[in-house]
Amino acid sequence: MGHKKGGIHYAWWILLGLCIMVGLGKAGLNNSVGLFLKPVSTDLGVGLGSLSLYVSISAIITMFFLPIGGKLMAKYDTRMVLVTAIVLQAGAFALFGLMSSVWGWYILAVPLAVGGVFITVLAGPVLINQWFKKSKGLALGIMGAAGGALGVVVQPAVGNLIANSGWRNAYIIVGITVLVIVVPIVLLLIRKSPAEKQTLPYGAEDTSEAAMAAAAADNKGVTLSAAKKSSSFYLLITFFFMITSIASFAMHIPTYLMDKGFDVTFAGNVMATNMVGVLIGSLVIGYASDKIGSKNTALIVMVLGIVSIAMMLFSGSSTLIISIAVGLFGFVTSAIGTLGPALTSSLFGNKEYSQIYSVASLGLAISSIVAIPAYGYVFDLTGSYTTALYAIIIMLIINIICIGYAFIGKKKMEQAGLWN
Repeated sequence: MGHKKGGIHYAWWILLGLCIMVGLGKAGLNNSVGLFLKPVSTDLGVGLGSLSLYVSISAIITMFFLPIGGKLMAKYDTRMVLVTAIVLQAGAFALFGLMSSVWGWYILAVPLAVGGVFITVLAGPVLINQWFKKSKGLALGIMGAAGGALGVVVQPAVGNLIANSGWRNAYIIVGITVLVIVVPIVLLLIRKSPAEKQTLPYGAEDTSEAAMAAAAADNKGVTLSAAKKSSSFYLLITFFFMITSIASFAMHIPTYLMDKGFDVTFAGNVMATNMVGVLIGSLVIGYASDKIGSKNTALIVMVLGIVSIAMMLFSGSSTLIISIAVGLFGFVTSAIGTLGPALTSSLFGNKEYSQIYSVASLGLAISSIVAIPAYGYVFDLTGSYTTALYAIIIMLIINIICIGYAFIGKKKMEQAGLWN
């Protein structure tokens, strides 16, 4: 049974395709939202709040579509699903450039979110879980780091495009560019499983005995129906909700710094430090998940999160301490795309991974609706982010508890014979 393309296991070509597809979906489309809000709202004469409501609509659609998306990924040809998804996501983004009413954003938020469910949430973890028997964590980390690296390049490029060509042309150019790049990548590189390439997952030896063992290992785990009856499942959803809520504070860090008396230039430099933390964190967390397990890695990251928030609370006016704190916080932010999938695999196995991960990701979607405005309201009511920072520490502690009890729940599933 063959397993290489040009001396490289095909799993790494899958990862390359995912890095480009997921990276552009996040950096080019999702993460450039903030760059468009001000020029669009000014030009159309609508409030920022009214315009940004489409982001909440997208989050709500994502929440409801995630379980459906997991089933579609498991049932249908992956390439056709992903091509359809990028047409919906990038196509909707490009069409924003033709809209003249805020209702256009509200309507297009639906295909934008439906496509994004596959491109930015499900495809990476599901395909990596299929193609990598070993080094899954490292693969997830590389994908997360690649997305961050693309963001460093794409964000300034989109900003310059808006400034030089206007927001309408920028929407159209960015959307079409992502579409033109991603569709060929999906068709040429992406395959649903190693069986389609007559190979084994990366890390499985190429012998008949090993093939049988690898196949058995790939199918081991619990079903979605069994997972839903376990405490571990709901603890994982809570983890997703908490880690996304915690990471959402990154959008408020510039305001937090300026409220402390620092200027916008310093805030921008510190956010670059945060991005470096995300890049390094994605790789380190992925590697550590493979070496010491997702449970131990998650506990360490939560403790680092507590340290980073404590440093923010008691940093005073020290630029060094603040920079280190925000860099460490980048590690926590990167955990969404690395620890979440790794914990899902560790707790529930691979038998119905895509279905379980998609439903557990509801915690992520719900948090996306709630957390960002919640931090803003806390600042409006109290005049500072101090209360929010203490709340983040509490959420990190809750996550530590969730992780511990989730693995106790896994042992109960194994003892009950559900893990097979």
